[in-house]
Amino acid sequence: MKCPFCGADDTTVADTRINDDGDTVRRRRRCLTCDKRFSTYERAEIRLPQVVKKNGSRVDFDRRKLSASLWLSLRKRPVTVEAVDAATARIEEKLLTLGEREIPSEKIGEMVMRELKKLDKVAYVRFASVYRNFEDVDEFSELIREVSRPLQRRSRSV
Repeated sequence: MKCPFCGADDTTVADTRINDDGDTVRRRRRCLTCDKRFSTYERAEIRLPQVVKKNGSRVDFDRRKLSASLWLSLRKRPVTVEAVDAATARIEEKLLTLGEREIPSEKIGEMVMRELKKLDKVAYVRFASVYRNFEDVDEFSELIREVSRPLQRRSRSV
């Protein structure tokens, strides 16, 4: 670490402390050239990947946009705020664990559809109908049949 006073590379750590939350480390340093002291702070850098849109442009991942997309599909549906927050967090966690610097928007859309399918079937159909951009009624009907199949199996076994 360079000294901010004289620019020398010769510095030493005199003291290290972790903040109460445990997410930041404060290091008290001393310059071996000019003998002045200064502090540095370290924290983990967690970076979500850039989203590559269909047109090839790149934008920063935006949690608010993801959440708004979920809420739009879930409008007037009986789903709690906690459930939506948890779904958003799961998607973010998957994006972080992928370790990719860029991710296609289509892949995020697929993650959203999986989460919506678990949360609410109607919201899933709403999102999928817009996301998949159906060309005809048959594609939409197939989606409805896909969502209805597990319900039919459960009702037979009861």
